[in-house]
Amino acid sequence: MTRNIDNLHPEDGAIVPPEQIPTAVTAGRLAYGDGTTQTFQPDGSTSYFEAGHQTEGTWSVDENGRFCSFWPPSYQASYDLRWVVEGGAVVGLRFSDLRSGTSFDGRFQ
Repeated sequence: MTRNIDNLHPEDGAIVPPEQIPTAVTAGRLAYGDGTTQTFQPDGSTSYFEAGHQTEGTWSVDENGRFCSFWPPSYQASYDLRWVVEGGAVVGLRFSDLRSGTSFDGRFQ
Protein backbone atom coordinates (compact mmCIF):
# COMPACT_ATOMS: atom_id res chain seq x y z
CA MET A 1 0.00 0.00 0.00
CA THR A 2 1.26 3.45 -0.86
CA ARG A 3 0.33 6.68 0.84
CA ASN A 4 0.28 10.17 -0.60
CA ILE A 5 1.72 9.35 -4.03
CA ASP A 6 -1.31 7.99 -5.86
CA ASN A 7 -2.12 11.51 -7.08
CA LEU A 8 1.39 11.91 -8.59
CA HIS A 9 1.92 11.03 -12.25
CA PRO A 10 5.66 11.16 -12.99
CA GLU A 11 7.29 9.46 -15.94
CA ASP A 12 9.24 6.25 -15.37
CA GLY A 13 12.86 7.11 -14.57
CA ALA A 14 12.15 10.77 -13.76
CA ILE A 15 14.18 12.26 -10.91
CA VAL A 16 12.18 12.63 -7.70
CA PRO A 17 12.21 16.39 -6.99
CA PRO A 18 13.79 17.25 -3.61
CA GLU A 19 10.49 18.50 -2.21
CA GLN A 20 8.83 15.15 -3.03
CA ILE A 21 11.57 12.90 -1.57
CA PRO A 22 10.02 12.74 1.93
CA THR A 23 6.63 11.83 0.44
CA ALA A 24 8.21 9.27 -1.90
CA VAL A 25 10.28 7.36 0.64
CA THR A 26 7.61 7.30 3.34
CA ALA A 27 4.85 6.13 0.96
CA GLY A 28 5.20 2.49 2.00
CA ARG A 29 7.49 -0.46 2.67
CA LEU A 30 10.00 -1.06 -0.12
CA ALA A 31 10.98 -4.56 -1.17
CA TYR A 32 14.30 -5.07 -2.97
CA GLY A 33 15.27 -7.77 -5.46
CA ASP A 34 17.44 -9.60 -2.92
CA GLY A 35 14.49 -10.19 -0.58
CA THR A 36 15.30 -7.41 1.86
CA THR A 37 12.77 -4.73 2.82
CA GLN A 38 12.99 -1.22 4.19
CA THR A 39 10.72 1.34 5.77
CA PHE A 40 11.29 5.08 6.06
CA GLN A 41 9.55 7.19 8.70
CA PRO A 42 8.69 10.91 8.47
CA ASP A 43 10.96 11.59 11.47
CA GLY A 44 14.04 10.59 9.43
CA SER A 45 14.47 7.07 10.81
CA THR A 46 14.71 3.99 8.62
CA SER A 47 14.62 0.24 9.30
CA TYR A 48 16.21 -2.34 7.01
CA PHE A 49 15.11 -5.97 7.31
CA GLU A 50 17.39 -8.77 6.09
CA ALA A 51 17.11 -12.48 6.90
CA GLY A 52 15.22 -11.85 10.14
CA HIS A 53 17.57 -9.09 11.31
CA GLN A 54 16.65 -5.44 11.62
CA THR A 55 19.13 -2.57 11.22
CA GLU A 56 18.29 1.01 12.18
CA GLY A 57 19.57 4.11 10.39
CA THR A 58 18.52 7.59 9.36
CA TRP A 59 17.69 9.31 6.10
CA SER A 60 17.64 12.94 4.98
CA VAL A 61 17.66 15.27 2.00
CA ASP A 62 20.92 17.20 1.71
CA GLU A 63 21.48 20.81 0.64
CA ASN A 64 21.84 19.64 -2.98
CA GLY A 65 18.46 17.92 -2.96
CA ARG A 66 19.93 14.40 -2.81
CA PHE A 67 18.58 11.52 -0.78
CA CYS A 68 21.09 10.46 1.89
CA SER A 69 21.25 7.60 4.35
CA PHE A 70 23.38 6.99 7.42
CA TRP A 71 23.98 3.62 9.06
CA PRO A 72 25.84 3.68 12.36
CA PRO A 73 28.56 3.73 13.18
CA SER A 74 29.92 5.41 10.03
CA TYR A 75 28.36 4.33 6.71
CA GLN A 76 26.96 7.23 4.70
CA ALA A 77 25.62 7.21 1.15
CA SER A 78 23.98 9.72 -1.21
CA TYR A 79 21.68 8.78 -4.04
CA ASP A 80 19.86 10.10 -7.06
CA LEU A 81 16.29 8.99 -6.50
CA ARG A 82 14.06 8.17 -9.49
CA TRP A 83 10.49 7.04 -9.89
CA VAL A 84 9.67 3.51 -11.05
CA VAL A 85 6.37 3.74 -12.94
CA GLU A 86 4.39 0.96 -14.59
CA GLY A 87 1.04 1.39 -16.31
CA GLY A 88 0.92 5.03 -15.25
CA ALA A 89 1.24 4.21 -11.53
CA VAL A 90 4.23 4.70 -9.23
CA VAL A 91 5.30 1.21 -8.13
CA GLY A 92 8.67 1.97 -6.60
CA LEU A 93 11.86 3.97 -6.40
CA ARG A 94 15.28 3.59 -8.04
CA PHE A 95 18.29 4.47 -5.92
CA SER A 96 21.53 5.33 -7.78
CA ASP A 97 24.56 5.60 -5.52
CA LEU A 98 26.46 8.80 -6.36
CA ARG A 99 29.80 7.32 -5.29
CA SER A 100 29.77 3.88 -6.92
CA GLY A 101 27.21 4.45 -9.68
CA THR A 102 25.36 1.26 -8.78
CA SER A 103 21.60 1.35 -8.71
CA PHE A 104 18.84 -0.79 -7.25
CA ASP A 105 15.07 -0.69 -7.29
CA GLY A 106 12.71 -0.86 -4.36
CA ARG A 107 9.10 -1.77 -5.08
CA PHE A 108 6.26 -0.73 -2.80
CA GLN A 109 4.59 -3.63 -1.06
